[in-house]
Amino acid sequence: MSGAAPPQSTRAAILIPFAIVTLIWGSTWLVIRDQLGVVPPNWSVTYRFIVAGTAMAIVAAVKRESFRLDARGWLFVLGVGICQFCLNFNFVYRAERHITSGLVAVAFALLLVPNAVFARLFLGQRMGRQLVVGSLIAMAGIALLFLHEARSGAGSLADTLAGLGLTGCAILAASSANVLQATPTARRYPMLSTLALAMLAGAAIDGTLAFALTGPPVVEWRISYWAGIAYLGLFGSTLSFPLYYRVLRVIGPAKAAYSSVIVPVIAMLLSTLFEGYRWSPLAAAGAVLTGIGLVVALRARRPNR
Repeated sequence: MSGAAPPQSTRAAILIPFAIVTLIWGSTWLVIRDQLGVVPPNWSVTYRFIVAGTAMAIVAAVKRESFRLDARGWLFVLGVGICQFCLNFNFVYRAERHITSGLVAVAFALLLVPNAVFARLFLGQRMGRQLVVGSLIAMAGIALLFLHEARSGAGSLADTLAGLGLTGCAILAASSANVLQATPTARRYPMLSTLALAMLAGAAIDGTLAFALTGPPVVEWRISYWAGIAYLGLFGSTLSFPLYYRVLRVIGPAKAAYSSVIVPVIAMLLSTLFEGYRWSPLAAAGAVLTGIGLVVALRARRPNR
């Protein structure tokens, strides 16, 4: 029908938080890379989510959200904490020890695929024709970006395969958390308080793993390291995850995953400003295609189940 309302994914209430999340997460790859070195990745992830979970708990308390959960609520919290705030980030940090942050960011754009598949299997959400077309265009752009980053990387084949394998594990963990957030169970509980508990549960598991795998906590007193922890915890997590999950619940996991599709382009633009990144024709073509795919996909209507 020509007079039909536009899809919700093109409305300002969705586009603005979507843009904020994408811009923030596009910057986090540069910060994560600075975290690697003295402090083992497990401990860096632990510190990040202690900061994020504490801040989120304060916000939830100010908004007077209840922290009382039943058994199903605690299972939900543990599921999100393990998948999103433990496995996902530990795999990402470890992947960046083997391959460049740019290659990890580009590979992470494949989150679109398991999000769409899991949404179909577990939520009954189908991808309409326009969303499929947009996804194919974006995937072509991702392929060009991936080829560019792979050519730019100086690591060995073994390092590249290890890094991509770890990134693949991170993608599956993040996608599982995304689908959990789109279930009716997630809507039963206040978002901020459950996210705070999930982050703190994730931090506790992260710390346990860190102690078991690398020993007692390691502290780096470099100011930029702790500034990075604060930025990743407060902006990359406390601010971004509630915005992202609200968008996800409205437009579905498949469309929400386009944040990860456009994030590598944002990361490359920021790298141009702060690291002197030089664009190649291949990278430019990939960025243009991902942008076109994003526009096509977000304008697609959600089909009936």
